[in-house]
Amino acid sequence: MTELEKGPLGQRRGRGARERILSASQRLFRDKGINRTGMDQLCAEAQVSKRTAYQHFATKDDLVTEYLRRFDPDVMPGVFDRPDLTPRERLLAAFEIPATTPLCPYIAAAVELHDPAHPASQYARDYKTAIAKRLTETARKAGATNPEQLGEQLALLIDGASARTRVLDTDSFPTAATIAAVLIDNAIPS
Repeated sequence: MTELEKGPLGQRRGRGARERILSASQRLFRDKGINRTGMDQLCAEAQVSKRTAYQHFATKDDLVTEYLRRFDPDVMPGVFDRPDLTPRERLLAAFEIPATTPLCPYIAAAVELHDPAHPASQYARDYKTAIAKRLTETARKAGATNPEQLGEQLALLIDGASARTRVLDTDSFPTAATIAAVLIDNAIPS
């Protein structure tokens, strides 16, 4: 391999470029925001040329959509797919968000993009709908008298806690968990 075939760190160009681009997008979109992250900055962080970036993602919109798709593709499996928890415990576990977890990129993307027709905005809507659906299914399994209502209430509470945490830079999930417990106890007959 000649020096011209090597990238900035001496690695062969193209090897792992897609993953480096996605990794860089996760860091930069989280820390700086989608709109404030330019392709030049992203390419520098990922150590790829713009040409390479656009070979993997035809547009920045495609990159943003893939970034969201990879964030939580199975819709909170660490909560909803846990066989060691009862359905009620799963509903409460949805509010046990570790402080190190990046806050909701779906809300951030929808707010930043300002375009409901944007593919990433559509993906964010689909994800939020999937969360509410999984909460509703779990509420049904827990015996809630109105699982659709409880699922929507808990989804709204999660989104509110995430937005408040992001805006105030303080963990709002413990308070949300307390409210969720009251909602769950009122919705599930003893």
